Amino acid sequence: MFVHGSGSSRFSPRNRTVADCLVRAQLGTLLLDLLTEPEERTDAVTAEFRFDIPLLADRTIGVVDWVGVSPPLHSLPLGLFGASTGAAAALMAAADRTQLVRAVVSRGGRPDLAGPALNRVVAPTLLIVGGRDEAVLDLNRDAYDRLPGVRDLEIVPDATHLFEEPGTLDKVGHLAAAWFLKHLAK
Repeated sequence: MFVHGSGSSRFSPRNRTVADCLVRAQLGTLLLDLLTEPEERTDAVTAEFRFDIPLLADRTIGVVDWVGVSPPLHSLPLGLFGASTGAAAALMAAADRTQLVRAVVSRGGRPDLAGPALNRVVAPTLLIVGGRDEAVLDLNRDAYDRLPGVRDLEIVPDATHLFEEPGTLDKVGHLAAAWFLKHLAK
């Protein structure tokens, strides 16, 4: 399940590229929007929702709960792929739904915004950061130290925050697919 970041949507070409890679690895994907259309329009002007991590996390938890009871999805292991601020919402959901969320991947994420929930994440977590995204890389290094369980930090050389450089999103997709295949198979 994709948890989009600030100013993004289910139509994000970056997340759709990663989703295509996951599908090629035979992993099902669910891309959805956590904001309603009126909220998206308001956020485009005011940016008031994109950093409302508790709201995004509550909505992520709602979808996680829905997946957990919806046939045929409830029998499948669930992983969360969070980007930017969506990574914080994904980590908060993972901390609250430890029995349902089996793995988390963050791309250019802001795990620091998960606050104290970060210390309660038990799902194996992969943090992927661009090597040229220095501020976010520092935040991810700090978050890595706070995550209590299985975790890894992958730095994609020469990538900036949005992974717009040639080949960098493919690298993200391959890293995410390998992580999910390893940790969702258990």
